[in-house]
Amino acid sequence: MTALEAVRARRSWSRVTDDAPRRDELLELISAAGRVADHSGLKPWRLIELRDDDRVRLGRAINKSLGEKGASTKPLRAPLIIAIVARRRKSDKVPGWEQDAVASGVAHVLSLLLDEAGWGVIWRTGSATRAKAVAKAHGLAKNERLLGWLYVGGKPAGKRGGVRHGVDARAFLSRMPQS
Repeated sequence: MTALEAVRARRSWSRVTDDAPRRDELLELISAAGRVADHSGLKPWRLIELRDDDRVRLGRAINKSLGEKGASTKPLRAPLIIAIVARRRKSDKVPGWEQDAVASGVAHVLSLLLDEAGWGVIWRTGSATRAKAVAKAHGLAKNERLLGWLYVGGKPAGKRGGVRHGVDARAFLSRMPQS
């Protein structure tokens, strides 16, 4: 499969099975995803692997951020959750937004690689990504921001992910205006 075919075939999977990639499989895909364009090679990102009881702790942190007791069941929707963390570094050349873009790029490429490897993936965000209780649960440093989570699991047999149609590229590509 070409990169173009893989991108066109990618779908979000809101429901997945209890299967998940092994850590060694995940490490190989992360190694490849880390090759995104990265001005000055700052590597302004990191990923946090959440499995098993980690997901319950995340659920507690989400509910704490909402002022609720117990644990949210949202993190139990997938057997593997990968937290995407933008890790801003001091740089005279690379502004913070560009460093966040690199972290987002790593997450997106990783989601493509996981999908191409046969795993169901959906990128989830929300107000919890900005909550202090959730940041504390992830052990985030002051220079780090949680951008969201990749929920990863097996693709259910006979099911299809959400349908995504290609965009009309003409609506998004223009030429520089003539002066």
